[in-house]
Amino acid sequence: MTDSNSHNGHVILIGAGPGDVGLLTLKGKDWLSRADVIIYDYLVNSNMMRFAADSAELIYVGKKEGHATLTQNEINELLIQKARTKKIVVRLKGGDPFIFGRGGEEVQALQEAGIRFSVVPGIPSPVGVSAYAGIPLTHRDHASTISIITGSNEAGKEDVKIDWEKIAARSGTLVFLMGARKLPRIVEQLIKFNKNPDTPVAVIQWGTTARQQTWTGTLDTIVDIAMKEKIKPPTLTIIGEVVNLKPVTDWYETLPLFGKTIVITRAEAQAESFIHMLEERGAEALLYSSIKTVPPEDSRPLDQALENLSDYDGLIFTSMNGVQFFTQRLREKNKDIRELKGVRIYAIGPKTEQAVRDLHIKVDTVPENYVAESLIESMGSENVSGKKFLLPRAAVAREVLPDTLRKMGASIDVVPAYQTISPKPSDISFLKRLAEGGIDVITFTSSSTVTNFLDRLDKEHHPKLKNIAIACIGPVTQKTAEDHGLKVSIVPDEYTVKALASAIETHFTS
Repeated sequence: MTDSNSHNGHVILIGAGPGDVGLLTLKGKDWLSRADVIIYDYLVNSNMMRFAADSAELIYVGKKEGHATLTQNEINELLIQKARTKKIVVRLKGGDPFIFGRGGEEVQALQEAGIRFSVVPGIPSPVGVSAYAGIPLTHRDHASTISIITGSNEAGKEDVKIDWEKIAARSGTLVFLMGARKLPRIVEQLIKFNKNPDTPVAVIQWGTTARQQTWTGTLDTIVDIAMKEKIKPPTLTIIGEVVNLKPVTDWYETLPLFGKTIVITRAEAQAESFIHMLEERGAEALLYSSIKTVPPEDSRPLDQALENLSDYDGLIFTSMNGVQFFTQRLREKNKDIRELKGVRIYAIGPKTEQAVRDLHIKVDTVPENYVAESLIESMGSENVSGKKFLLPRAAVAREVLPDTLRKMGASIDVVPAYQTISPKPSDISFLKRLAEGGIDVITFTSSSTVTNFLDRLDKEHHPKLKNIAIACIGPVTQKTAEDHGLKVSIVPDEYTVKALASAIETHFTS
């Protein structure tokens, strides 16, 4: 890092890794959350932008199939320009910034301009992609050295920096980055300089993502395979005896949901655990949030209830959001959980129950099924007549619970603790994948995710949904989806996100 310049901001070069969001480092994630500006490349997984602040400026400077939006010099100038506004500027690059990532050129430009910079390494694509392809780059019996070579060169400088004779003579593993178009040339030169034509070869496309595909052959056969399969960038090519270990060491491509792309529509703040469950099964989880939870427009009804908590016999939570926003407002009003002394607590669903328990508050009743009707059934065994309940919930929700309790002789105050709104437009990668037919499942975890999702989607895209499996967390959400003309094919027996992930797996493996 250079000496700090008090008149400028700070540029952080971050290696995003080879594709899987989970391979981003903790330090990289931390800087993304603090960035004012994020300048990112084509091979960066757009799902990483969920770690960015809503206020962050996102600038795409990617290079796809030889076409660059900005030249390297223009990117250097952009970094300098943004840093001079005293901002935290993140330069997010695929793989590692200093392994064929031109990070060295960028820090040279920053150094000359007197801009403070830091570097956060990333998992290089040879390391990450080979591991996800189930091919160890070294093995005591097969390879003790690795050579990493760029498979592409600057226009007009064909092979100027590659000594093919020396590379062909190497006995370890050869790894060529971004060499899909140059594969015939690479093979030709290696064989020309006496590399055994029977040497095993693997070509991996979109490594570490659900779109990963691996083709294996030999130097003698791989070009024909590539032409037949029409292999396109981005690819990584591994040449050496270690390729033969793939049938034994493969793990990622054998996962139950490998190759499936599953869209998550729930609120970004609640999506992380669901994303992990799907990725652990090999799926690509594509976040396209259709709701965002925020405080209600008018907090006065909730505030009034908080001032009179001792008047209530029971407090009913129907969601984690209800717990979160209720306790947040409690703290804002300079109150704490002691106000709930003597109040009976009801919670619908294990996640809601756990959110209450995390506050060190005992939950008195959790219904057998995680819907309002089941809670009513549980409360029916109590004598609720004449008792008073508080229900802090979303500003718009079903009236089954309060209406039924009133019929049972109870009084209930329903107060908005939060509201759901449509978030800012998501990354366009979802619409692109939808248009290409590259989505297998769309998941809905509440009725509002259904309605907001369809409201945000232009009518012209609706026909594309017919060929996609629709998964709903429970019967209420299912009914909303079907009322909007969607054919629901996946609903778990237990109405939780964990059960939904398992139901998706069963749908594709049964």
